[in-house]
Amino acid sequence: MKTTDPQGKRALFEAGPVEGRPEPRVEGRKALFSTATPLSGTVVVECSTCGEHKRVGLCEVIARILRISLWVPPLEYNRWMRCPSCERRAWCRVGWLD
Repeated sequence: MKTTDPQGKRALFEAGPVEGRPEPRVEGRKALFSTATPLSGTVVVECSTCGEHKRVGLCEVIARILRISLWVPPLEYNRWMRCPSCERRAWCRVGWLD
């Protein structure tokens, strides 16, 4: 017998996957030409040194920016910060709307 848990306390005491809304399945041509929906509360950081794109949470990006960083607006890679992929200081681009 499956009961609902309106307060969400069951997740505190049980191990296993959390039941939620199923991902919509996209097939065929639509799957080939569609892009994934961005996760809320995340941004994409692209590094000029390693060339990696990494989706990072807002709190982590803000912490990296508040540590020693530099911002030069006219540059393509306009933030001098520690890259989340290679962990080296490099010029990075933060995709706030990606």
